[in-house]
Parts: sequence; structure tokens; C-alpha cells
Amino acid sequence: MELKGKKINFLGDSITEGCGTSSKENTFIEILREKYQLAEARNYGKGGTRIARQSEMRDPNEPRDQDFLKRMWDMDPDADIIVVFGGTNDYGNGQAPLGTVDDTSIFTFYGAVRTLCVELIKRYPSAAVVFITPLHRWNENGGLGTWKPDGVVQHPLCDYVKAIKEACECYSVPVLDLFGAGSMPVHMQPWQTIYTTDGLHPNDEGHKLLAEKLGKFLESL
Repeated sequence: MELKGKKINFLGDSITEGCGTSSKENTFIEILREKYQLAEARNYGKGGTRIARQSEMRDPNEPRDQDFLKRMWDMDPDADIIVVFGGTNDYGNGQAPLGTVDDTSIFTFYGAVRTLCVELIKRYPSAAVVFITPLHRWNENGGLGTWKPDGVVQHPLCDYVKAIKEACECYSVPVLDLFGAGSMPVHMQPWQTIYTTDGLHPNDEGHKLLAEKLGKFLESL
């Protein structure tokens, strides 16, 4: 795919928003804008947000409860490419069960990813819709730093990665796997220090690497 002149909407969480970078110019979105001479690179990242709808919300206006399914309607309608990058907050502090690949309920992770795929394809029928899996993170197997309410199983992050890939496959939506082989092993040293600020949020170097991988992936479509 030729990227020059394209308009891209980026829907995500704090990583997309740029948490961990020294400036807006150092986010992977701005790096892509400059490198590929994009017509628009619109950042719809919001820290703490999840893909799945939460069964209990503190406040409908609470930023972290503005899930991807809600916020997709706020995006500009004329995009050529939609990039969805999320899931790490569903793993880390989401109430929604993981579910199964057959789910269509927006209150499970599988169902929310499937619904998001459908709604984005319907809203942007001429655009390329792609997903990015969560990055590795320092506590990706549960435990400290993760939370689930009683009755909701704490799955490891790799299960959320699998869910995104399986749900997207149902609609032939391409997925950039940043968790699999040859990706960014930022849960390990020395890469954690080199590429992240805290074992989760990429720093300037991490965003450079992210931009490189995403740019090559989009060009290959």
C-alpha cells in the first residue's frame, strides 16, 4: 500500500496517546506522518481505556470508561486507514471476561473485538482496518499490577493477543503481531530499559521501533 497522502485514524490507549515519549513529535504517529508524508495522522488515543465495555462504570464521563466502541464514533469519517491498538488495559484492569471466539457481546473481550471490527468496516467500507496486538509488558502473566473483579478469571496477556488475532480473522482484518516472534520483547532486560519508561509504555526509542514496524506492515498490505 502506498502511504503518501493517506489519512489515518489511530484508535488506542495511553501508548497511542504518547505516554512515555518526551514530546508529541516523538510519538509513532508523528514519526509515521513525517516519514510517509501522510495527509492526516489523527491521534484518538486515550489513557486507561479498554476495547471491551465494562459492566460497571464509575461514571459515564470517566475517561478510562470511554471504551473503543464508544470513541470510534468520534473519529473523522474520511480516513483511508484505521489503526486499532489496544487490549493491554483490558488485560490489566478490565472487568470484562475474556469470552470465546464465538462471542458477540460487547461485554466480553472477544465479543468487543468482533463488534469493533464489524462497526469499523461498516463505517469505513473503503478504508483499510487493521489491529495491533498489545506489546509485551513487565507483568504480562497476571499478579501485581493487574485486577479483576470476583468471578472474572485473570488470563495472561498472551490470551488477549490470541483473542485479537482470532476475532480479526473472522472478518479478514489484518493484525500486526507485536507480541509474537521477532517483535518487541520489552518485558525483558535490557530491552525494557532501552525501549520503555516503565516496562509498559514505550519511550522515544520504543516509538521509533513501533513506527518502523507499523510502517512496514502497512506498506505490505
